[in-house]
Amino acid sequence: MNTVKVKNVEIGTGLPKIIVPIVGRTKEEILAAAKSFEDVAMDIVEWRVDWFEGVFDFAQVQDCAQALRKVLKDTPILFTFRTSKEGGEKAIELEDYVALNKNIAATGLVDLVDVEAFCGDAYVKEVISAAHAYGVKVVASNHDFDKTPSQSDIVYRLRKMQDLGADIPKIAVMPQSKADVLTLLSATEEMATNFADRPIITMSMAATGLISRLCGEVFGSAATFGAVGKASAPGQMNAKDLETILSLLHASL
Repeated sequence: MNTVKVKNVEIGTGLPKIIVPIVGRTKEEILAAAKSFEDVAMDIVEWRVDWFEGVFDFAQVQDCAQALRKVLKDTPILFTFRTSKEGGEKAIELEDYVALNKNIAATGLVDLVDVEAFCGDAYVKEVISAAHAYGVKVVASNHDFDKTPSQSDIVYRLRKMQDLGADIPKIAVMPQSKADVLTLLSATEEMATNFADRPIITMSMAATGLISRLCGEVFGSAATFGAVGKASAPGQMNAKDLETILSLLHASL
């Protein structure tokens, strides 16, 4: 298993890394959220830029990213425009989506970018190639807010992301039953054991799927999302409580 190192964080070894999202609409809200993380146990901050009211003006995006980097210092930043098709706040044309991710990677202000894995292979490869050219890692993601696909389908999607060249494949699915959570965990274990040569991130959403956010170290998910203030997806628990539980589980393994 190859790990992924961003600044001083090594993803894919030890405790699952805690990613805390920022979902502010204005620069002031975004920076206030970042400042509130000062005493929070976390490893990575995800800037959900689809919430930002100035997202379609790259000068504003870059200005906010510069200010965010100053506040967060050496904490790695994951830059994510989650499209409305996959549960995000805004729709965006694919060409603009690719340009946004390529432009932010070129600034050197972020450490990882998220690209939705099934927006089209050519678009995904373009983002990955550009990001890698600037030393930025790529999370390829897929979100199903309606259901949990079959175990074989989940594994297929994760393998596809790996084949496309993403540094970290990620999938989030919605359970309709407790059995669906087991499906997600079984797929995670299968992928991690049999196919993955890099870290993967998986989760079952909502309250039913909460356990999947806690047991990644057992089944093979290398990171999990915890909230400070407003959550970015259903089922995220408080980051402080999350860190406590992850540490307790780690000590018992």
